[in-house]
Amino acid sequence: MSEITETKPARVVVQSLVNAGVKMVFGIPGAKIDALFDELRDHPEIKLVVCRHEQNAAFIAAAIGRLTGIPGVCVATSGPGGTNLVTALATANTEGDPVVALVGSVPRIMSAAKTHQSMHLMEIMAPIAKKTQTVDHQDQVADIILDAFRTAASYPQGVSAVALPLDIMSTCTTTFHAFPAKAFKPPMYGAAPPDLISQLATMIDSAKLPVLLLGMRASDPATVSSIHALLKKHPIPVLETFQAAGCISRELEHLFFGRLGLFRNQPGDRLMARSDLIITVGYDPTEYDPQSWNVNGNLNIAHLDVKGCDFTYYYQPKLELIGSIGSTLDSLTSQLPAKKETASSDICSAIAADFHAWKKTSYVTPTADSTLVHPLHFISTLQRLVKDDTVVCCDVGTVYIYMSRYFFSYLPRHFLVSNGQQTLGVALPWAIAASLLQSPTTPSLRKKVISLSGDGGFMFTSQELSTAVQQNCDITHFIWNDGTYNMVAFQEEAKYGRTSGIELGGVDFVKFAESFGARGFRVERAEELENVMGMALGYKGVSVVDVGVDYGYVGELMGNIIGKEVN
Repeated sequence: MSEITETKPARVVVQSLVNAGVKMVFGIPGAKIDALFDELRDHPEIKLVVCRHEQNAAFIAAAIGRLTGIPGVCVATSGPGGTNLVTALATANTEGDPVVALVGSVPRIMSAAKTHQSMHLMEIMAPIAKKTQTVDHQDQVADIILDAFRTAASYPQGVSAVALPLDIMSTCTTTFHAFPAKAFKPPMYGAAPPDLISQLATMIDSAKLPVLLLGMRASDPATVSSIHALLKKHPIPVLETFQAAGCISRELEHLFFGRLGLFRNQPGDRLMARSDLIITVGYDPTEYDPQSWNVNGNLNIAHLDVKGCDFTYYYQPKLELIGSIGSTLDSLTSQLPAKKETASSDICSAIAADFHAWKKTSYVTPTADSTLVHPLHFISTLQRLVKDDTVVCCDVGTVYIYMSRYFFSYLPRHFLVSNGQQTLGVALPWAIAASLLQSPTTPSLRKKVISLSGDGGFMFTSQELSTAVQQNCDITHFIWNDGTYNMVAFQEEAKYGRTSGIELGGVDFVKFAESFGARGFRVERAEELENVMGMALGYKGVSVVDVGVDYGYVGELMGNIIGKEVN
């Protein structure tokens, strides 16, 4: 019989992180969580990245989770340290990003007292997490940390938060050690019931215009491989939500009819209206409300996901296939007959022409006297210069609508947006995550990561330029600068005929970047864009590019809404 040894709870936490496969932890220290930070000093196999704000630490952890499928870890102290995590954790939980948040708390004996930094953080976080737990006894630490990881990593993925009281972490000992690595692997799901898969195969084969609508939970690499296999055998038109970007490869690009979200005015929306069978795969209504695209509630829908659907008047699937998305797709593919292109029909050809028409507009070519850059000129230029394997992180705002509609991504989870909570400020922290993931300890091995934001969104998290420079990241961040909260502005203009509370300005972004040790660039004239963009992308390190953007035609983003008569 092996000898029972005592150990510190903080050591149990950190060893649990090691056994869970955690390579990096992001956070800000404080007195209520310093025992955990102290223990991390003795575990060089985990890289500790100190951020400039707890919210950004959680954003970075969420991107780690999204990019790897393994929960990212953020750490904060009690009180305001914990509340600063909330926005980022809400974003992660809504958008299916696995995160484990470890939060300090006051000693147990003080938990009911009015004392410094005392706050019931788990009660605050409960509505925006899959699960929250407080360690009440030192012998619970191993169990609770294990459960937090398994909960966050199990589908649908999301956030687990754990409160670690100061007295347990700093003065107690326990004989319950961390669980082995195999315990941290979440349960695996099988395919949906065979009879339902057979029904769906029959429905697809007999449909005149079946369409795949891929959602956020269809965008992991393994599921994408299953999607590709299905489409190669039985090609049908494909649409993506914004967070499903990259599901369709260059080889299958002829089947791709765009990304949908926010406003029902895209060629893909017309394709769905003409379809006699829409197969939603990993679709979440937070990305694109069914009331927006199934306006009469009469479209024929099959729901394929890891979780049951949110059944409403506007979303009433004829079939629900619940189980591993990839396994279900593989079984479906085996039952579908091989066939020729569906996407070559007259309907599809006309919609495809409409979808690609923007590439031939005058917007993509600057005039000699233009000082501002049209968004489509920017996107077409970036598309030419960027490599397919470059991770592009896009903030929320007008920039995210343009990029989500018009920027093509061919690899899963290489174009990242926040399309559930639409949280401002995510781009730069996410880019830091994407950069560090390439090699946590060897900066020379990291390839370029691109992030974009408006001037408003950038200021939400711009202090993390300091973190990016300190960690030797290779990031180029583009700012679409118009001196306003433009996404708010054009919607206010459409609703009220005027704007209110949207003015910004007053920042020299080149000098701002340089003050953090980054390189600053500015596009003075539209015809300089490609040259400046090339220099910035060629710069090894952190750079910021100030791009004066022409939003003169931004009303087109929400114009020409397709009415109820088209359904």
